[in-house]
Amino acid sequence: MKKRFLALFLALVMAFALAIPAGAVESETTEAPTTEAPTTETPAEPTGSMAGSLVILHSNDVHGAIDGYATIAAMKASYEAAGAAVLLVDAGDYIQGDPSVSISEGATAIELMDMAGYDVVTLGNHEFDYGYANLKKLVDSAKFQVVAANVLYDGKTAFDANTVIEKDGKKIGVFGLVTPETATKAHPGKIQGVTFLAGADLVACAKEQVADLKAKGCDVIVCLGHLGIDAESTGNRSIDVLEKVDGIDVFIDGHSHSTLADYQKLAKDGVVNGATVTSTGTKFENIGVVTIAADGTVTAENVPLDKAGVTPDATIAARAAAIKADIETEYGKVFAKTEVDLNGEKAPGNRTQETNLGDLITDAMLWQANSLGEKVDAAITNGGGIRASIAAGDITKKDVNTVLPFGNTLYMVKVTGAELEKVLEASTCAAPDALGGFPQVAGITFVLNTGTPFVKGDAYPDSTYFAPKSVDRVTILTVGGEAFDRDATYTIVTNDFLGAGGDTYYGFKTSTIGYDLGVPMDEVLMDYITSELKGVVTAEQYGDTQGRITQISYSDVKATAWYNTAVNYVTLTGQMNGVGGAFQPNTDLNRAMMVTILYRLAGSPEVTGESTFTDVPAGQWYTNAVLWAAKEGITTGTSETTFSPLTSISREQLAAFFYRFAQYTEQDVSVGEDTNILSYDDAQTISEYAIPAIQWACGSGLITGTTETTLSPKATATRAQVATILMRYTTDADL
Repeated sequence: MKKRFLALFLALVMAFALAIPAGAVESETTEAPTTEAPTTETPAEPTGSMAGSLVILHSNDVHGAIDGYATIAAMKASYEAAGAAVLLVDAGDYIQGDPSVSISEGATAIELMDMAGYDVVTLGNHEFDYGYANLKKLVDSAKFQVVAANVLYDGKTAFDANTVIEKDGKKIGVFGLVTPETATKAHPGKIQGVTFLAGADLVACAKEQVADLKAKGCDVIVCLGHLGIDAESTGNRSIDVLEKVDGIDVFIDGHSHSTLADYQKLAKDGVVNGATVTSTGTKFENIGVVTIAADGTVTAENVPLDKAGVTPDATIAARAAAIKADIETEYGKVFAKTEVDLNGEKAPGNRTQETNLGDLITDAMLWQANSLGEKVDAAITNGGGIRASIAAGDITKKDVNTVLPFGNTLYMVKVTGAELEKVLEASTCAAPDALGGFPQVAGITFVLNTGTPFVKGDAYPDSTYFAPKSVDRVTILTVGGEAFDRDATYTIVTNDFLGAGGDTYYGFKTSTIGYDLGVPMDEVLMDYITSELKGVVTAEQYGDTQGRITQISYSDVKATAWYNTAVNYVTLTGQMNGVGGAFQPNTDLNRAMMVTILYRLAGSPEVTGESTFTDVPAGQWYTNAVLWAAKEGITTGTSETTFSPLTSISREQLAAFFYRFAQYTEQDVSVGEDTNILSYDDAQTISEYAIPAIQWACGSGLITGTTETTLSPKATATRAQVATILMRYTTDADL
């Protein structure tokens, strides 16, 4: 089909869409909307007919924003009144996300979609949240068709793969594709027997559908996909499929909450391999409109809900209001307060970093598990399970249910420290990009180095995720308030979704001990706030995150490196910094860097005057440090007039710098006076000025030999060596 975007035609289409007078979209209220004449200006009547045009109205990732159904139904009626053939479709994730649909396990969403007149939909991963049996029941009750070609149950297609709909003499073929990530984004225990074709199999499935629909004589082929364009979905994204599958005319997408503009950034005019690809965002922020003119011209747009130019359907609006009123009666009572906004955002938020809401929820989990008599070391939940923020002010049961809508329960696992490392490495594999599996934790502190690539090992069974080949990014510092021990066994409270291997947590599924406590997480959070926090989430405790997850970014430091702990330490304490996204551990440290480090340790005191060294001009990053070091006798320069700031320091010079700094800070440097350094074969090469410093450094454990018999005093000192000595020195100094 020939496709092009014609601005003039698009303007004409919009004029036809405004055939019904404009009216205000229903606000967030429990009262039914008024049917009185609108107060906004009425658009001009259309001046032509849309006969012969096909309009595809579409939604995706509605997630319980049920007010939008009244508007999309009115738009459908408006286009039909203008003479267009209209197809109303959805690309998935409509039965979860707000108590208005989640409490009924999706039944209210299906009811409203039936009222709106949907023709055909596909499934999102969240359609499986309440289990396969519940979904089949909903599908059987719906008046619209459900297509999902790549979803199998016991090896056979679980739902209709495609359908052919005739409109004004044209055959429109529609098939559906569901993200393979559903295998781990839905509770694995609730979808046993269900598989999702992925990768090459997904592409082959799409090709089969196109061939089948062409054989059926379809004039237009539409794919309803819940695949998205997130980086974590690479290989199974809509654009990945389109690049390999010919013959699709329109691809209506979901899952990544992207808009048409996002697709247009990826491909010129939002066209991939001849197919117009589009999506509307989430929660009815837009209504999608794809128009196929009689001559085959395809146009696509996102129409903001409040710019739709129609009066919402009164009957549907009234039913949505009644559903919300029932929820408000049951769940709208205030039970607590929060002094601060609790961050439930995706990114930056719970899928990318530690958040105060993640801290609160995992604190509640840990508290509840321990109060049940379990001896628990730590709590972990997935950031993707935290679905909304809570604004400062009153907290209702509805707020909590919106944050934790899945009905998950507390689940206990026992894992070794080594297994825990792998779990955290896998669950942070996408960072700094967002991932639903990103861990929110209590009772654990760890450092995440996002600059080091995640190295894939074997694929987890029935999953789109991979085990880590090695633990390169995560350094666990403490568990249960104690120093981390790779050989220890830890008891972790998590949620039943992760306990069953959901998201990236296959390591929990295979744990030697795992059992469900049966306590719903939303109730756990409410009980914690009312009982432990006395009804108030305070700014003092949750005004900020609590430093459980610290992120750094060094491309050249792996968790297995001998210097990793030291690099983490000096970075987190601000004693040393990286350069250009790297730490450069094997680079020699120069004299300017050395005095700057010591200057920072001294608290960067104010200095005055000018340097007597001719090679230290004013205004350099190290000028104040050199002035200070010279004044305090920590350096005498390489001559009376030169400091040589960019000259690498040797190991004996490193010892001398620290020795003089210890004297400056009035530490006892007598330790080591009797240290026998003659045991090193190269002791005789130590410069006379450095002998007391070397004795002190070796005697206090700051410096060890490069081998058992060599000290290498003249060898240059690397940044990794300095970081290690700095950690040893400041730790001892703190003690």
